[in-house]
Amino acid sequence: MDISSSLLLLSFFLFVIIIFIFNKINGLRTSSVSKKKLTEHVSTHSYGPRFPQGSLGWPILGETIEFVSSAYSDHPESFMDKRRVMYGRVFKSHIFGTATIVSTDAEVNKAVLQSDSTAFVPFYPKTVRDLMGKSSILLINGSLHRRFHGLVGSFLKSPPLKAQIVRDMHKFLSESMDLWSEDQPVLLQDVSKNVAFKVLAKALISVEKGEELEELKEEFEQFIRGLMSLPINLPGTQLHRSLQAKKKMVKQVEKIIGDKVRREKNKEEDGAVAKDVVDVLLKDSSENLTHNLIANNMIDMMIPGHDSVPVLITLAVKFLSDSPTALHFLTEENMELKSLKELTGEQLYWNDYLSLPFTQKVITETLRMGNVIIGVMRKAMKDVEIKGYVIPKGWCFLAYLRSVHLDKLHYDSPYKFNPWRWQERDMNTSSFSPFGGGQRLCPGLDLARLEASIFLHHLVTRFRWVAEEDTIINFPTVHMKNKLPIWIKRR
Repeated sequence: MDISSSLLLLSFFLFVIIIFIFNKINGLRTSSVSKKKLTEHVSTHSYGPRFPQGSLGWPILGETIEFVSSAYSDHPESFMDKRRVMYGRVFKSHIFGTATIVSTDAEVNKAVLQSDSTAFVPFYPKTVRDLMGKSSILLINGSLHRRFHGLVGSFLKSPPLKAQIVRDMHKFLSESMDLWSEDQPVLLQDVSKNVAFKVLAKALISVEKGEELEELKEEFEQFIRGLMSLPINLPGTQLHRSLQAKKKMVKQVEKIIGDKVRREKNKEEDGAVAKDVVDVLLKDSSENLTHNLIANNMIDMMIPGHDSVPVLITLAVKFLSDSPTALHFLTEENMELKSLKELTGEQLYWNDYLSLPFTQKVITETLRMGNVIIGVMRKAMKDVEIKGYVIPKGWCFLAYLRSVHLDKLHYDSPYKFNPWRWQERDMNTSSFSPFGGGQRLCPGLDLARLEASIFLHHLVTRFRWVAEEDTIINFPTVHMKNKLPIWIKRR
């Protein structure tokens, strides 16, 4: 193990100890009394639901060190695989200071993710909860969540927004790709992150360029660093800097909201048509959707533009670079579309991109193999029985999606990039859930596909490239170690 790996493990060792202290203070850990009662209850009903087998590991540390060590390895799911052999597809553990039921079972995961807030609520590490705030769409439940999620989801799926996304992606990609040099590598992860953030900032709050965008992006970079920081809010700590950055962003977005309200009141712009997500939420009559709540959530919704969409694009290019046959098929498909549009003189519309069959198979396979979202966490609000297992009240539940997507029970040769497997395969199954599921299914999943489709179209129709060797890092978030440098040649 090199020095950097040792320091990472040492950092997480300290991280776990601090989380444990916070959890003890806040009563997040299940008490030994409740665990004893649950064990007695289950053991007296030998033919009924059973408490998952497993180990809680070392005192305080639990099994976190082994979990983190595996997560940083070339085979992150090895922690799960080892316990799946010993205890089955659902087992108990203790990670990051919390007693946890871990599931690699597709049907159990689906049942939990589709449950309502009477059974399970979202669960995140303390730093994430602190940064998001109690009114975040990631944490709120009940009617307010359904209302917010419904309004945002409907707008993000609307044809007018998709048409705007096409125009913006074309503009931002053209501006970027025109500057690419054949004499030095292009860091694809940085390019995709920059373009995706611009597209999302415009879709959310209509910020497109200039100092306002640069200031927002700079503060957001500071904010995002705190999501996996130590849960200590003192001057000089990363969490404190991230919280201060979010306050500045919220103030900036509240000013944008105030300007929108003033312009509509003064009839300076047409308020009938929503231009962004803020417009949609402002038109709602609910008193719960305050300007502060809207502003806070616009910041939280920028996270996909920083992580999920750019990683999806980058991994697709990585897998295509390693699979010449797949790259050839995708290139031919996109070149044919481009030639057809040039012949007819028509523009490319959003449904043109999404109707490219092989391109969509490549994106689907990238989602399966890349696992942009490796897992989803919930907290049980009561004892819940699913598929013969008892998930006890107060315990954390981790739906580990990566293990399901790479399980040979569901996929032949699961570690092989094979877009053709989706020719006859239905995506609407419990064994494929790259964006989570249930009431909290990511509202921007259609846009993620669209943005990836547009990016790949522009890339393969304008360039040939060779990618440098690079490594996928899967923890704490999925990214490329060297940002995936590619050497391009213009067509």
